[in-house]
Amino acid sequence: MNRWLSIVLLALLPGFGPRLQAAKVGLMKIEGAIGPATADYVGRAVEVAGARQDECLIIQLDTPGGLLDSTKVIVQKFLAAPVPIVVYVAPPGAHAGSAGCFITVAADIAAMAPTTSIGAAHPVAIGGNPAGGEAKPDDTMKQKLENFATSYIETIAAKRNRNVEWARSSVKESAAITAEQALQINVIDLVAKDLPDLLDQLDGREAHGRILHTRGAEIEVIPMIARERVFQLLWRPEVMFLLMLMAIYGIIGELSNPGAILPGVVGGIALILALYMASVLPVNIAGLALIGLALLLFVADVFAATHGVLTAGGIIAFLLGALMLFDKAEPGFRLSLGYIVPGVVVTALFFIFVAGAGLKAQLLPVRVGRETLIGQVVAAVTRIDATQGKVFIEGEHWNAVSAVPVEAGQPVVVLAVNGLTLTVKPKTPLN
Repeated sequence: MNRWLSIVLLALLPGFGPRLQAAKVGLMKIEGAIGPATADYVGRAVEVAGARQDECLIIQLDTPGGLLDSTKVIVQKFLAAPVPIVVYVAPPGAHAGSAGCFITVAADIAAMAPTTSIGAAHPVAIGGNPAGGEAKPDDTMKQKLENFATSYIETIAAKRNRNVEWARSSVKESAAITAEQALQINVIDLVAKDLPDLLDQLDGREAHGRILHTRGAEIEVIPMIARERVFQLLWRPEVMFLLMLMAIYGIIGELSNPGAILPGVVGGIALILALYMASVLPVNIAGLALIGLALLLFVADVFAATHGVLTAGGIIAFLLGALMLFDKAEPGFRLSLGYIVPGVVVTALFFIFVAGAGLKAQLLPVRVGRETLIGQVVAAVTRIDATQGKVFIEGEHWNAVSAVPVEAGQPVVVLAVNGLTLTVKPKTPLN
């Protein structure tokens, strides 16, 4: 009886109770390019793992790279995290490229699966111009970016007691190495074939000022919430390109068919979203300028008799602009031909057969309504003066007035329609 009482008392004492329960480890997965949504996801996962007092937070990583600003936010979250952060480059075949290299080096414990790789962290490949401008900065800006990225990764590597020289070369020389090589030269801490193996190797290690107890720990996945999934989907060049097309079709459609309303509303919303994304994604200004030029050429060809020359030029300009839109961006933010070619074809067809026809229709003379009476030549049925008279037009008798008196049977020209009365004048040979 005394023995069982002692066990219960020990379980109630601080520090002993939690040990009777299975340890918990948080797990989140990052796949694809690093962007604002990824940074939000990491920040929330760190808070969740800290609130649950997990043994650690494991971030399974497979990324070609991403934006520098988002990478900086993630690194700051790591350095201020209340729980140990373990970055695990996995599954086999995964790569921690550019931004992923910074993130891996910044972890409390860095691990990789066999046949994975890490490196190639040159600043051009992690978002280009941080201001979101043209993706090809001048030599001075390139040097500033390289110097900043080099000092930044050196600081991170030194903070985590990792190979500073290799970290520098990953930026300066775009060096990349395998998991086994990374372990040998102290870029990472361990190589694990899978998550259970990772938990076994983490057990007993010291991180964040405490000893980890992860062997047999319960893994609790921290998934993306709906908002993060939506923004992760939106922050992609394909989505921005589609939004640009929607803005073009909607606004031009509204201009060519005034009063439709829906195309204008959809186009306006798409334009605002596209402009907002352009402030975050690494967009090339020259590409945007070429796309704008293409639109001007498409519209100009409607009003100029060029026999399609301007339209052909617009197609070429639109294709080149789409190709250049993200041409110097991180691989995860490049626009594939699978989107460019259909986009160019659909846009060309839209302007040739839809927008072109609508704009040309607005240039045609009015063929229905009272406005069609203006300019017609008819004979006066009775004498017409400034106060009264009659004409027969479009199968109906109309009241008519004229500043110059007109005798019955004399041809007159309709000048204006005022209610049920026509203003006319005598037709002269000069008319």
